[in-house]
Amino acid sequence: MIEFLRANINVFAWQPYDMPDIDSTVIYHKLHINPTKKSIKQKPRRASPKKAKAVEEEVHKLLKAGAIREAEFPDWISNPVVVKKHNDKWQVCVDFTKLNRACPKDNFPLPQIDQLVNSAAGHERMSFLDVYYGYHQIPLFGPDQENTAFITTLGQYCYRVMPFGLKNAGTTYQRLVTKMFHDHIGKSMVIYVDDILVKSKKRDDHLSGLNTTFQVLRRYQMKLIASKCTFGVSSGKFLGFLVNYRGIKTNSEKIEALRSI
Repeated sequence: MIEFLRANINVFAWQPYDMPDIDSTVIYHKLHINPTKKSIKQKPRRASPKKAKAVEEEVHKLLKAGAIREAEFPDWISNPVVVKKHNDKWQVCVDFTKLNRACPKDNFPLPQIDQLVNSAAGHERMSFLDVYYGYHQIPLFGPDQENTAFITTLGQYCYRVMPFGLKNAGTTYQRLVTKMFHDHIGKSMVIYVDDILVKSKKRDDHLSGLNTTFQVLRRYQMKLIASKCTFGVSSGKFLGFLVNYRGIKTNSEKIEALRSI
């Protein structure tokens, strides 16, 4: 397994914000804003010095990666939101609540979670993959970019790629992975949006399934986070459940709040 991963090292992202865009001829995200809805320009919200610094650092990173650009005359303006993650680092996103209300729902079907979990169990070998900034690898429709504008102490910026928090972002991502892996979903793979599981009934067949998956990832220029991937295991966490060769168990971490009542 180690030699196989070394041979496929170019599938992983090693540089910060290594995000090559998916070709727009393959897919792009479009807002489809209802033209009868009045645009809203939010006023800047106050933020603590620590949160303001976190936003500024995120802006610099996204600019360097080419994920955002300066917004010139946006009709919609939103505010960034900063929250503390479980590892005590700051997570910066944008509050698109008002913009989302002006966008229709995308009815592209998401897979049934219970069916996916059932199909994941009963396999000798599994690999759990985590795509590096998967949403940011999908380009945003050009005329819609200014509508994702957000205000910071450094100025106004908008996204060139699909940001987390936009309505229908999940369904757009599901549409992409369905298109990418349509020959393998339900056979050697189980996918729910950005949760990817490669499975094999027999351990000797697992490298073949991984190799096919890596070939598709390279074809579409998608990268994985090595530190968040698990390869060739007999059990693991998937969509809130523990799956293994024998069956399915509830992930105790997900029900800890109920146990403590």
